[in-house]
Amino acid sequence: MPYVVRPAGLTDAPAITELLNQVDLIEIGRPETDLHTVEADLRHPEADLARNSWLAFHEGRLVAYGLLWDESGGDRIDIDHYVLPDHQEAGQQLFEAMEARSLAKARENGAERAVVHLHLNIEPTLDTALIEKRGWSVVRRYHVLRRPVDPVGDPAPQPPSGVRLRACADEADRRRVHALYQATFASHFDFHPRTYEQWLHDVDAEGLDWSLVWIASTETHGDAGFLLARDDREAMGWIRSIGVLPEARTLGLGGLLLRHAFAAFAARGRDTVGLGVDTGNTTGAPGLYARHGMTVHYAVDTWEAVLAPQQAQLTSQ
Repeated sequence: MPYVVRPAGLTDAPAITELLNQVDLIEIGRPETDLHTVEADLRHPEADLARNSWLAFHEGRLVAYGLLWDESGGDRIDIDHYVLPDHQEAGQQLFEAMEARSLAKARENGAERAVVHLHLNIEPTLDTALIEKRGWSVVRRYHVLRRPVDPVGDPAPQPPSGVRLRACADEADRRRVHALYQATFASHFDFHPRTYEQWLHDVDAEGLDWSLVWIASTETHGDAGFLLARDDREAMGWIRSIGVLPEARTLGLGGLLLRHAFAAFAARGRDTVGLGVDTGNTTGAPGLYARHGMTVHYAVDTWEAVLAPQQAQLTSQ
């Protein structure tokens, strides 16, 4: 089946969104991809669409999409890959190109190999047997959780004595949230340090409602926790990240921030709030979310391949 493959551009965002929602419908039962999210990815200053993006068309219809990310500046490379079930050949064509580019990008960074990660729904549209033959395997699982909220059942919590919550109000607060993010996620699987400017692009700061970003402080520890949420997803209110410094994790700050976010979303008329969590998280986050009524919406696996020049030659033969 003939395919036309070319790089993506910002004007392709509507077609990419439509493709991703087709994949969503198959994998999780409903479309949950928003146009502005796709646009944010495409206009990210590190995207380099000419070299790190791929679109595959069949008879003018977009059937597969790929995007490569390099946040590590070393051998760790991330790729996004989406394909319609009846177009696995297009998926494989993009996969070959993405593997080759991943290795080239890692070598540009001074690395001799590429450790490539790909997130896929546990029941993906991609035929995973095809990538297993290429040496890919699952190394981690994440859960996307969700919880219903309402104004009556989710009133704003009262912080305990000595604890204060404040909204992210100015540049100094934004920098504090960035510092807390770097500190609280430093030991997490697949974490890559990011400068303040890089992080602003990562969270799409220009489109972020900063009144939905809160900092928790205590008399003893000062600023010790944060929660960053978004209200621009059609499907649900979204908690993008929540973190508490290790020395303050027994003070109930995580639960307080969660309940505060639930109340804020309920007050805005939202009926559902979601977030993603690493099932291998060792900070107790999965248990915290379960205790606060969050249940599994769907699961995502992290697939990994370690690519070296000789291996790349073999997989292309």
